[in-house]
Amino acid sequence: MRTVRMLAAAALTGAALLGLAAPAALADSPTATADPDDTRSTSGPTEAGTTFRTAARFLPGQQATAQAATGDYLYWVFPADVGQRPTVNATVTLPDAALRHGPAVWRVDVYDGLRRRQPCMYGTQSRTAAKETATVELACVLRPVRASADAWADDPLPGSYYVRLTVTSLPDDDLGQPFTARIGVSTVDKGGAYATDGSLAAPLVPGATTADQAETDADAGRPSAVEAAAPEDGWSSGWWSDRWLWTGAGGVLAALAGIGGYVLTRGTGRPPRVPPAA
Repeated sequence: MRTVRMLAAAALTGAALLGLAAPAALADSPTATADPDDTRSTSGPTEAGTTFRTAARFLPGQQATAQAATGDYLYWVFPADVGQRPTVNATVTLPDAALRHGPAVWRVDVYDGLRRRQPCMYGTQSRTAAKETATVELACVLRPVRASADAWADDPLPGSYYVRLTVTSLPDDDLGQPFTARIGVSTVDKGGAYATDGSLAAPLVPGATTADQAETDADAGRPSAVEAAAPEDGWSSGWWSDRWLWTGAGGVLAALAGIGGYVLTRGTGRPPRVPPAA
């Protein structure tokens, strides 16, 4: 009975430790949410840039809008931090069908702070709109952002992410017709499942400078480029993840399993009828 009680206590302890670690590691709910009644939190820029340098900045959870002419390239930029998996959604409201002359192909692309195009894990990144179609819905789910990566890899890293929206194919007579675009980004916290060792010296944002320059800006009361491009809660350090909780819980369970195995196999000692010299 004593052995059974010890093993039961070990199992309960392990379950409690895993229960503490599980909520963070299994979190798969959007981290960028907004109160629909709070217009200040959901409203984003009402214009878009036409190049990477003039991209309009907005935060996950906000809705960015723009009116432009068909054929223009529209650019927005948003921050993404370690452990987040961004999802970009775009809605294009097309001109009246009577004004159009045929189908058009619309596309949304996402680039990281180094202007490397990031592939979509899934989502409808490009879609053909028939002549009678009123709106086009596009989506791109990026890979989770990692704290660091090898120099040859194109893994997404913390920093600024650019969204580019444009039409890639349409009748020449439809060039220049007005349209309206709406862009939104939501993020999901993937936790330690995608954690890596190490971290960048600074997030990949436009105008990022050395630590000495950042200190100079702080002394002068000026926000650095990294601070200006930060998410709403600031940049994370990148070294902490819930992987540490799972590692600690695994070590404790391994120790308890070793103790339980020893208790089960050690026996009761020398039988009383065996001579001492045997």
